[in-house]
Amino acid sequence: MYYTKMKLEEFDYYLPEELIAQVPIKQRDMSRLMVLDKKEQKIENKVFKNIIDYLEPGDCLVRNNTKVIPARLYGKKETGANVEFVLLKRIEGDIWETIVKPGNKLKPGTKVIFGDGILIAEILDIMEGGTRKVKFSYEGIFNEILDKIGLMPLPPYIHESLKEKNRYQTVYAKYDGSAAAPTAGLHFTDELLNEIEKKGINIANVTLHVGIGTFRPVKEENIEDHKMHTEHFYIKEEDAKKINEAKKNGKRVIAVGTTSCRVLETIADKNTGLVMPQEADTGIYIYPGYKFKCIDALITNFHLPKSTLLMLVSALAGKDFIMEAYKQAVEEKYRFFSFGDAMFIK
Repeated sequence: MYYTKMKLEEFDYYLPEELIAQVPIKQRDMSRLMVLDKKEQKIENKVFKNIIDYLEPGDCLVRNNTKVIPARLYGKKETGANVEFVLLKRIEGDIWETIVKPGNKLKPGTKVIFGDGILIAEILDIMEGGTRKVKFSYEGIFNEILDKIGLMPLPPYIHESLKEKNRYQTVYAKYDGSAAAPTAGLHFTDELLNEIEKKGINIANVTLHVGIGTFRPVKEENIEDHKMHTEHFYIKEEDAKKINEAKKNGKRVIAVGTTSCRVLETIADKNTGLVMPQEADTGIYIYPGYKFKCIDALITNFHLPKSTLLMLVSALAGKDFIMEAYKQAVEEKYRFFSFGDAMFIK
């Protein structure tokens, strides 16, 4: 088969700045929903709570129950200079991989003081990509200190401050560890999830701790040359069973968000699409030409131009269809990115 390498500019699109949602909508499930039928190549415009009309008994909805930690910290060096940290991931115990600003000033051995001394960090090492290995010292419980002095690490394109921390958190968030929210899940309310279960749809969980790498733009001209970031995940036996039951019964596995999709596609058997409980890291990179093994449909938000996530949805729905949908979304003034509207690819 003749194969042409795909270029990065094929995944660019025009987006007026005013369409980048700066604050969450008042009621989670009243965001708009664009429904893409990938077989019929049809587009419908709905409201998110209508998602239930597109789910059928026996389907399995798979969501990511990671919890965003208030990972942005503002502190001072012993000299009094201001410093900003964003915690990326726990390496072990009180040692974390951290983004630091200003980076060039924070050498190994430097100490940073946060919250009038309730948290102290020492730079241990400079890691690949310029992040720092940092050791924290404190008295008490680390997560309680973070809750007190940390801020939600909102994406770089959001310039408004967040009034309620829990709005950058899904209603089912359970396990601390993410530096960014799995944003497709932000549209669900407890009431909507109850209605979905009442209709006979199974809900399964995976846990993938989202890293800041999710916002990193692709810079390579040929998209195949991009090196994907890795993220840690796990899936329990009870959840694997629900997913496999849907596959065996010929029902759909519907991923809530690209993070759930990446876990399922990482662990699925290439012949059967079945999954096994496990804990590992994934650096899976999904772009057009990829053959999906497990998921049949995807609930997602609208993604940044030239991003790996735009490539992932293009692999599922077809690039031309996705680019047409995004063009329509701009014309219809949909709200984009983390606090924006949703898309259902079925």
